[in-house]
Amino acid sequence: MGSNRRDFLKKAGLAGAGIMAGAPGKSGGAPFQQAHTQEFNMHGYAAPRLETVRVGFIGIGSRGSGTVERFARIEGVSVIALCDLYEDRARAARKAIREFSDHDPELYHGSEDAWKKLCDRDDIDLVIISTPWKWHAPQAIYAMEQGKHAGVEVPAAKTIEECWELVKTSEQTRKHCMMLANSAYGDFNILTINMARRGFFGELVHGEGAYIHDRVSNTESRWVRNPDNHNWFGYRPWRLKENINRNGNLYPTHGLGTICQVMDLNYGDQMDYMVSVSSNDFTMADKMEELAARDDYYQSFVGLQFRGNMNTSIIRTHKGRTIMLQHDISSPRPNVRYNLISGTRAIARHYPLPARIATGHEGWLPQEEYDALEEQYRPEISRKMGAITKEIGGHGGVDMMMSWRLIDCLRSGIPLDMDVYDAALWSCIAPLSEWSVAHEGNSVKVPDFTSGAWKNNEKGMDIELKRGGTTRLAEA
Repeated sequence: MGSNRRDFLKKAGLAGAGIMAGAPGKSGGAPFQQAHTQEFNMHGYAAPRLETVRVGFIGIGSRGSGTVERFARIEGVSVIALCDLYEDRARAARKAIREFSDHDPELYHGSEDAWKKLCDRDDIDLVIISTPWKWHAPQAIYAMEQGKHAGVEVPAAKTIEECWELVKTSEQTRKHCMMLANSAYGDFNILTINMARRGFFGELVHGEGAYIHDRVSNTESRWVRNPDNHNWFGYRPWRLKENINRNGNLYPTHGLGTICQVMDLNYGDQMDYMVSVSSNDFTMADKMEELAARDDYYQSFVGLQFRGNMNTSIIRTHKGRTIMLQHDISSPRPNVRYNLISGTRAIARHYPLPARIATGHEGWLPQEEYDALEEQYRPEISRKMGAITKEIGGHGGVDMMMSWRLIDCLRSGIPLDMDVYDAALWSCIAPLSEWSVAHEGNSVKVPDFTSGAWKNNEKGMDIELKRGGTTRLAEA
C-alpha cells in the first residue's frame, strides 16, 4: 500500500477503523465494530428533572451566536458561560443577550483548550457545542465525563470509533448526548412522521433525502476573506479543509434524520448495510485555482484532491426498506434539502416546493387536498409551538423548536426526542460512505449502536407532546 494511499485513508478517518478488513470485490463487508455490550440503554432514559438548566456554549461563530440568543429566550435557562477561540465573538454574543435578558455569562477564550475550563465548572448542566466538526465528538465526550449533558451540532462524530465512544460515554455516565439535527423539526418533517405513525402511507417502502446546496459558485459571499472577522470567509476555513482527501456523503444528517424517525430506525427497524458512489470533482479544484489567482491564501489548496461533486448512497434496512441519500455542495444547482417518503398507499415529497402528496399514479393531490391533510395530521408540537418559534426564527423556526424541546425535556424530567444512538447512527453514514466509495461502491455493514435494543425500544420523537410541553418562550 503506497504512502499516499495510506495518508489519504488516515485523513479520511478510516485507516484506524480497520478499513483494510474489507477487501475490494467482497460485498457486505464489516470492517468496523458492529456492536458492544450495552451498559445502560439511554433510549427512553429520563434524567433527573432540572428546574433551571444551566448552559455553557462552546463555539460562538455565525452558528453559535444565534444559538446562544435562542437559548437565552427559553424559560428556565441560565446562560452560565460562553467560549470561543476569539474573544470578540464571545463578547459580542454576551452583549447581544444582555440587550433582552439578565443573562451575564462568564467568557472563556484565547486558546484551543479554553473549552475544557468551561466543562470543568460545577455549575453547568448542559454544554452546547457549535465548533468545527473535528471537535464535536471530543468535546461532547469530555463534557459528559465531567457530568454534563451534551448538545452537539451535526455531525456528532467523524469516525466510527468516535460514534462508539459517544455511545459508550453516554451509557457509562448516564448523560444525554443529543445531536442538534434541526431539520427533524421542520413542518413537513414532523407532519410526515405523524402521518407514518398513523398509517397514512401504509407499509413504508422507501425514503429519499438530500443536501444539495451550492456553496462554491458565489465568490464574493463564500470566498472573499473578511479582515474584520479574523480573515474568515463565508464557507469557513475549517469546512473547506473537510472537503480535502475525503470522498463520500460528508453531511448526511439533514436528509436522513426525518427518514430515520419515519421508519423508526433504532426503535423498530435498523439499518443493515449501505453502498455509496461519488462522481469526480468537477468544480472545487478549479475554484481553488481561480481563487489563488486573486488571493495567495488559496495557493496551498491548489492541486489537492477534493471530494466528488455528487455522492449517492443507498441503505437497506433489516425490514427490507431502502433509503437513498445524495450530497452535492459544489454544483450550480438550486438549494434542495430533499425528503421523500414512499409507502404502499401514498407518497410525500418536500422539494421542489410546494410540498406534495399523492395516493396513486394519477398525479399529485391538488393544493386544497394537501392543505386539508396537513391540518388533519399536524402534530401537537406544531400546533402549540409553531407560530412563536417561527417568529423568533432560526432556519424558519426549526432551530428554536429544537432548542425549546431540548430544554423542555430536561426541565420536565422526560426522555429527549433524539438520543446518542440517533447521533451515532446518523453520523456514521459519512465514514461508511467514504469506505464504500474507496472500495468501488462495495456494500458495508452499518453498526448497530443500540446493540439489539432497537427491537424493543419505544418510538422516538414525542411530536404529540404526550409529556412535557410546559416550558415557555420569550417572544422576539
